[in-house]
Amino acid sequence: MRKTVISLTAVMFVLASMLDLQAGSLAGVTLPDTEQVGGKTLVLNGLGVRTKYMVKVYVAGLYLEQKSSDANAIIRAEAPKQIVMQFVHGASKSQMADAFNESFHDNSPDAVKAMKPDIDRLLSALDPVKVGDQMVFTYVPGTGTTYTLNGKEKLTITGTAFGPVIFSVWLGPKPPNADLKKGMLGQ
Repeated sequence: MRKTVISLTAVMFVLASMLDLQAGSLAGVTLPDTEQVGGKTLVLNGLGVRTKYMVKVYVAGLYLEQKSSDANAIIRAEAPKQIVMQFVHGASKSQMADAFNESFHDNSPDAVKAMKPDIDRLLSALDPVKVGDQMVFTYVPGTGTTYTLNGKEKLTITGTAFGPVIFSVWLGPKPPNADLKKGMLGQ
């Protein structure tokens, strides 16, 4: 009897461990539970799927120092944070630029004029993406916002002003999809 209880306990422990490993999986995409950013360990806050006309475009993961479901606090936080987008459908450069432009107008209309040079730099740095590509936006206090594609740094916009603007794309009042925002907020 004792051996059976010990064996069942071991099996349950292994199964629970496996469930933890799957916490970063959605729509066939698995992202790590943590990322190193600016000398800090960030935790995966949540995952969401971006859909357009019922087509899954990408899975996005939000990484923060501490889990939070408060979108406004996350946007305003002067702390390291990161959004990882893993593409499950390809998109052209113009499709990417149009989507970002629309999100900037929907979520940060005041910043569109004030930050036009930075927004234009980002839009011109975009490339077409294919299935499996990974686009990452990282904000680090004192450095600014960095955009990478498949591990290659494409652009860094220095200062604190652009971070809230880019994070509002997904966490602002009009995200690309409500379910995407909810998933990233761990809801």
